[in-house]
Amino acid sequence: MSQEEVPPEQLADALLTAVRRLDSLVVAFSGGVDSTVVLAASVRALGPQRTLAATVDSPALARDELALVRRTTAELGVELAVLGTDELAVPGYRANRGDRCYFCKQTVLSRVAELAAERGFAHVATGTHVDDRRSPHRPGLRAAEELGVAEPLVTAGLGKADVRAVARAWGLSVADKPGSPCLASRVAVGVPVTRERLELIEQTESAVRTFLREHLVHARDVRVRLLSGGFRIEVDTEAHQWLEQHPPTASALLDRVARIARTGNGVVAEYRSGAVSTPTALADQARREAMRP
Repeated sequence: MSQEEVPPEQLADALLTAVRRLDSLVVAFSGGVDSTVVLAASVRALGPQRTLAATVDSPALARDELALVRRTTAELGVELAVLGTDELAVPGYRANRGDRCYFCKQTVLSRVAELAAERGFAHVATGTHVDDRRSPHRPGLRAAEELGVAEPLVTAGLGKADVRAVARAWGLSVADKPGSPCLASRVAVGVPVTRERLELIEQTESAVRTFLREHLVHARDVRVRLLSGGFRIEVDTEAHQWLEQHPPTASALLDRVARIARTGNGVVAEYRSGAVSTPTALADQARREAMRP
């Protein structure tokens, strides 16, 4: 039987077995489907008294995402600890040379590990799954390994599709939530990460979503990428096709974002995960632009 054919109940049982071995758990909680499934598994396997959610509130976390974190932990009946960190004080994070996630995870997970020790919890866990482990560029995973962080989804052999299947089987409200990495992932490699740029990304993405709603366009994925000499609005395939069919509206969207961003010219493109967050992605983008007539 292939992994795709494994029933959700069997996947869930494998995850619960992996979590039970951890005794007590602080989940580094982002509010996304992966960490939510780990948190829900801990509540089921260990109970709410031996489970704690820890979220880092930093400039890279959108306010909507923090609100979702609070709602989801309330739904699961688990305590939430909101921690403060200052990744922007870390030179390697600010420099954004392609390994920003290493410095981010090192800062965040170290703080969560301190909390676990203070509160007497045995382990810290993340929502890393087996598909993450197959990715060629995940510097944040190196930081997690160095800190000995548990990865119950990996231990149970769950990939992204499996995680969503378990989330649906358990009736979790975030089962179909699109991925939403931190705001810093929108800053192109080589462009320093600053508080002002992070705030700008949050403002412009909100403006894009509002604009599309005004034109009755549903967009599942929205990113505003800050480049070295401008910006790029990325939306999912359906929304992108609609904008291509309505050039005046696409131009109006670019104008609206340009007035907020003040970072040069912009373009609209189809959404690609990690499009500017690795050196390879940036080099690929430069090659594509060089080939344009």
